[in-house]
Parts: sequence; structure tokens; C-alpha cells
Amino acid sequence: MNPPTLRWPLLAAALLGCTGVMAGAFGAHGLADQVTPARLEIWRTASSYQLLHALALLSFGLAVAASSKLSASGLAMWICRSWLLGVLIFSGSLYALVILDLPVLGAVTPVGGTLLIVGWALLFWLVIRHMNAGLD
Repeated sequence: MNPPTLRWPLLAAALLGCTGVMAGAFGAHGLADQVTPARLEIWRTASSYQLLHALALLSFGLAVAASSKLSASGLAMWICRSWLLGVLIFSGSLYALVILDLPVLGAVTPVGGTLLIVGWALLFWLVIRHMNAGLD
């Protein structure tokens, strides 16, 4: 894969990490007196999942950049895409639910959660597939 293909997961991880910290701080300091405790917990869930997957995307992106076998794997980019899109839909729908007070947005959240799970399942498959071949 060419360098821009290897670079986007790292850029996405940095952006998710930065905005995840901002969202967490906003929830703790800006929303605490504005929404119910249940809604604040939803906000915390969104920012926690965002930060967790920012770290996962960063770690995996670095592993892909360092390994010629991983970087040649189309599956590796699907893992990154699944995590990125999953966070955008999962956390994004929860943030919007809290800010807009629209519980119907909770119906979208499982789509993002499913994409996050798919990314982890693909990672499992990639590791199993390459275990015997060895990763450089």
C-alpha cells in the first residue's frame, strides 16, 4: 500500500483521540448541569468508546505501517474502516441523542456497535490467518 493509505488510520486515530478528550471534558464540565444523570452516562459511554477505538486504531495503524505483510493485506484496511465508521455512527448517534434529546437516535447506535464488533472480528481473523505465516 502507498503511504497515504497507511497514513489515514493514524490521522483518524489522532482526530478521534483529540475530539474524544474534548467530548469527555465537555460532558464533565459543560453538560453536567444541563442533562439528566442518565443522559450524562450515555455521553460518557460515547466518549469512552471513542477514546478506546482511537487507541485501537492508532495501535493497529502503527502495526500496519511497520509490517509489510499487514500493509499488503486488504483486510487490515477493512478493520480500520470498520472501527472508524463504527465510532462515527456509535458515538455520534449517542452524542446527538444527548444534545438533541431525541431518543429515536438510539435506534442508529447498534449499527455503529455492529461495525465496531466487525472490526474486532476481522482483527481476530487476520491474526489467525497470519499466525502460521508469521508477521514481520
